[in-house]
Amino acid sequence: MVLRTVATLFFLLNFSIAHAEKLSLEQLSEGVYVHHGVHEDIAEGYHADICNISFIVGSKGIAVIDTGGNLKIGQALRSAIREVSSLPILYVINTHVHPDHIFGNAAFVQDKPSFVGHVKLPDAMERRRENYMRINQQWLGNDFAGSEMVKPNVLVKDSLKLDLGDRTLILTAYPTAHTNTDLTVFDSKSSTLWTGDLLFVERIPSIDGDIKGWLNVINELKMSEAQNAVPGHSDSLKDLNWKAQLNNEERYLWTLLNDVRASIKKGEVMEKAMDTAAASERSYWKLFDIINRRNVNTVYPALEWE
Repeated sequence: MVLRTVATLFFLLNFSIAHAEKLSLEQLSEGVYVHHGVHEDIAEGYHADICNISFIVGSKGIAVIDTGGNLKIGQALRSAIREVSSLPILYVINTHVHPDHIFGNAAFVQDKPSFVGHVKLPDAMERRRENYMRINQQWLGNDFAGSEMVKPNVLVKDSLKLDLGDRTLILTAYPTAHTNTDLTVFDSKSSTLWTGDLLFVERIPSIDGDIKGWLNVINELKMSEAQNAVPGHSDSLKDLNWKAQLNNEERYLWTLLNDVRASIKKGEVMEKAMDTAAASERSYWKLFDIINRRNVNTVYPALEWE
């Protein structure tokens, strides 16, 4: 994989009080750029910049993949794009419903792109709107100003191809896994797969869907021909063996599943399982102590009547 780090860029964001923001980019290959968020928990020390957000430049225009957790990050991404290319922004793609991936969408409305997402994304956005707006205002305060949900107007039920001129993107929608709105993007020119949060690297996977469904999707992803991948969360992609990382994620999910099943079989209450399930994985993952407990809270009720 051709990989070079683009020098850190400085961009001016237009708010009621103008101030400079710095957005770092990693260039994976010709026309492929990624900004890496930091490994913060969404409820503790959150600054709306925790996931990977990307753009792909083709001969006809640009596709954006995820936009960050507020208008501010979306505007920084748009400014970064304009430092690289003046071509039209044709598509804004959301890989799933989580707020750290979607609340930058509003920064791109002025470009009049097609907003693209899983067929279930509009309903998921609507169902979560009130809660997401409330908690993000609580977490971010004034930094959430101007952030809005922008729903997709192009929906992916199974698969969809998007034309950027000299490169074609293949979008694939999945059954419930990490969420019920998971979507991947494959760029054939660079042989790169954007997994969204179907793949976490270093940061512990978080479950907001179906753990067994996620394990099934991992088996599908293992068959991908992609040479490179952009996970939903990671540090630098230099020398990333993404299928090895997928195996790590699979190991964690199986460990969690089997440990929770064992706790239920022994008659342990969920609070006990939160302390013990997947404890052997603690040293492998950032934010383990916070997010693993939430995962047990999601998985235990789903398995209790298995």
